[in-house]
Amino acid sequence: MSTTPESKKCALGLEFGSTRIKAVLIGPDFAPLAQGDFAWENQLDHGIWTYPQQEILHGLQAAYAALAADVQGKFGLPLTTVGCIGISAMMHGYLAFDRAGNLLVPFRTWRNTVTGPAAEELTALLGFNIPQRWSVAHLDQAILNGEEHLARLDFFTTLAGYIHWQLTGRKVVGVGDAAGMFPIDPAAMDYDAAMLEQFDALAASRGFGRRLKELLPAVLPAGADAGALTPAGARLLDPTGVLQPGIPFCPPEGDAGTGMAATNSVAPRTGNVSAGTSIFAMVVLERPLSRVYPEIDLVTTPAGDPVAMVHCNNCTSDLNAWVALLGQFAALCGAPVSTGALFTRLFEESLKGDTDCGGVVPVNYYSGEGVTHLDAGRPLLVRGPESRFTLANLMRGSIYSAMATLKLGLDILNREQVAVDRLMGHGGLFKTPGVAQRYLAAAANAPVTCMSTAGEGGPYGMALLAAYRLAAMEGCTAPLDQWLEQAVFAGAPGSTIAPDAADVAGFEAFMKRYQGALAAERAAVEHF
Repeated sequence: MSTTPESKKCALGLEFGSTRIKAVLIGPDFAPLAQGDFAWENQLDHGIWTYPQQEILHGLQAAYAALAADVQGKFGLPLTTVGCIGISAMMHGYLAFDRAGNLLVPFRTWRNTVTGPAAEELTALLGFNIPQRWSVAHLDQAILNGEEHLARLDFFTTLAGYIHWQLTGRKVVGVGDAAGMFPIDPAAMDYDAAMLEQFDALAASRGFGRRLKELLPAVLPAGADAGALTPAGARLLDPTGVLQPGIPFCPPEGDAGTGMAATNSVAPRTGNVSAGTSIFAMVVLERPLSRVYPEIDLVTTPAGDPVAMVHCNNCTSDLNAWVALLGQFAALCGAPVSTGALFTRLFEESLKGDTDCGGVVPVNYYSGEGVTHLDAGRPLLVRGPESRFTLANLMRGSIYSAMATLKLGLDILNREQVAVDRLMGHGGLFKTPGVAQRYLAAAANAPVTCMSTAGEGGPYGMALLAAYRLAAMEGCTAPLDQWLEQAVFAGAPGSTIAPDAADVAGFEAFMKRYQGALAAERAAVEHF
């Protein structure tokens, strides 16, 4: 894997997820060749969910170093170059810099629910749903708060845009990532010009004199030239000096876009659900929705096509906590179980539970939740004296809870008669075959398909977008959806589970209790 024509046909994807930074290298046949990762966790610092800047850069280097070591171990050669690199990360949030490139305030991630007044104001002004986690909501809230750093603000971007800038010197983002910063005009493949003017007028009335587009990164569609690895970028990514500069980059994307690419869900009437620390559904639209819904984001695919996005801040955190607790009990009893095996056994045990979880209702909110209009979270377990409190029902309820808020948004799309021919599941929740996939089919009342890459969709999807840029450099003119369908996923194996009527009815019964338990959740947030 030294500097050879073969290595220049490989593509590298790096994705900054909420709990892991992962690097995946794929070959010209799109099969994974090597990988590396780095575990990290967000921190609650003075009421703000963040990742320190130094840990972002350290994690970048650590994940790449693990990948390079995997290449060395498997092929006996150093990794000196590849054909193309792509950077992906959690969407939204706010990374603000001055003219010298200094970070002005700690990174404000998607998980924060501190921009309620701004989000409400902008949604009304623009006639377009602006959720709290969107970058423009963070900027507008800073204006409302009169924050000192705004006087020195020269540029703000997403996490993927920041890393890409550090490696290439280019202040750009992919159109899918940009769509989580500010509304996109799909026809122009750029920020909506009329809405930019509306924002500028509002900001100017409050004494903020900068034009928004001057502060935002440029927008690029999938396959576009997004620069190349600079000498400084090469030293940052690989301090050992082995990796050489000059490697082309594709546009950086958000984790929603990489999930769409990894599951071949970028064409109209396709959708996917990504489930990890957060959970979100992406459904590519044939037509606009009938009205603005605060529960539904309107974003785009990496190629710029309109997408309805149901994003929920909370998914697996509470489930993971229960599994860890049960693992501690197993160890106390002298029967320690590996984490992977423990998840598998407990997920499989959940299949023995009642379809409505026996009246056992976990509420999985570690942080605020925009879909249900909560600005903070308190994990709860609610049950009545008549509930059937078994291990199977606890686990089934915890998995249901991980996708319960998502179901509220999917129900809106169903009422809007949004057509979905194929719904793909991916992310850590789907690693145990046939369990979460079955429950999602019940929640969505639609067939759900998982492929062999279901557990690690995002980084693989970013590598595919890098491979698409490589194909474009070699003369490919096929649209992204056709290229994925014909070049990558033709004949790809997968398993599909149709909704079971008893599961659908059981999930509906669980949801009635879950929505009732949200009153207790609100009281807990207020008083506990």
